[in-house]
Amino acid sequence: MDDIVIIGAGEAGTRAAFAAREAGFSGTVTLIGTEPHLPYERPPLSKPLDGAVQMKAICTAEALEAAGIAYHRDITATGIDAKNRTVTLGDGRTLPYGRLLLATGARPRRLACPGAGRALDFRTYRDAATLFSSVEASEPAAIVGGGLIGMELAAVLRDKGVAVSVIEAAARPLGRAVPPRFAERLHARHREEGVSFHLGLGIAEITPDAVVLADGSRVAARTVISAIGVLPDIALAQRAGLATANGILTDPFLCTSDPHIFAAGDCAAVAQPGGGATRFESWRNARSQAETAARNMTGAHEAFAALPWFWSDQYDLGLQVTGLPQPGHQSILRPVAGGELEFYLADGRLVAAAGLGTGNGVARDIKLAEMLIAAGIEPDPAALADPAVNLKALLRSARAA
Repeated sequence: MDDIVIIGAGEAGTRAAFAAREAGFSGTVTLIGTEPHLPYERPPLSKPLDGAVQMKAICTAEALEAAGIAYHRDITATGIDAKNRTVTLGDGRTLPYGRLLLATGARPRRLACPGAGRALDFRTYRDAATLFSSVEASEPAAIVGGGLIGMELAAVLRDKGVAVSVIEAAARPLGRAVPPRFAERLHARHREEGVSFHLGLGIAEITPDAVVLADGSRVAARTVISAIGVLPDIALAQRAGLATANGILTDPFLCTSDPHIFAAGDCAAVAQPGGGATRFESWRNARSQAETAARNMTGAHEAFAALPWFWSDQYDLGLQVTGLPQPGHQSILRPVAGGELEFYLADGRLVAAAGLGTGNGVARDIKLAEMLIAAGIEPDPAALADPAVNLKALLRSARAA
């Protein structure tokens, strides 16, 4: 029995199905998705065009058929029998597997205050369609959560003329993932665009026309959006007896505590060289992990080692971050046309980089920074800071050395 079953038809699950074929796997590949659509990419959901939600398909039905991938849509996997290697579906069917990939992703973290049911989630195409069809320019909206999704939505709604308030329990928005320098610049830009911020406050209640804060003040809102992060969807793995923590625990090869079951994407917590396990929530990570897991399920033994990377578009500004910047890193600033880069050194070695600029102005430099990081260079900080020193020349020198 060498069938591959993949639970989850998002970025990770779908890419893994195709990657298994590209690796030469000739057995049955079955992809199980809970949504009624073809697999689609999530990042465009927060970037509507002409007021309409973008449904950017990962693949066509013809591509699935040509690759011999059996796609079961609009159905839930309800159980895994690890001993007999079978998956039970919501309609009672049972699928055998030789290798199983869990790409179950994540689910929105829920608000717990009175009236929380009035808040809209933002995770799926249906969530996005509900939000953008219900919000009116003449009515105020409140976004609970000042992370990347919350701030992207604030920019989109301001462009539609909606009065927007962002409510964040931390002292500043974008505090978890974005380097402080760029978080403050984005925060300032939102204030310039008219976004109202309520920071360092929890929520007492959501009413039909307002969000009541912990100090008793009221934020007017006819639409409330919950954007307080996600939780890995690990319930199925837990019921199957797999090891979990903040995600489904895997080794560096993306294999779980069961040698026949792998995990990839937002649900996977991957063992790190220095100890512990990390979940990486990004589009590129989902794709890279999926491809690595697929190759390993078909016979390879390849450790997952892709460099983390994410981007965010807010108004006309584009943010990109590669690697994992930490407060203890040495910071090197470099001006670029229309923006700024920040490089991060650990013990002299380049380990991360971030940039903020107009449009895609920093994209090329961040791509070169990724290559420099992969080359393991220990650059002269003065050379990194000097915009007259070509990053491509630094890369050539590193490769020559």
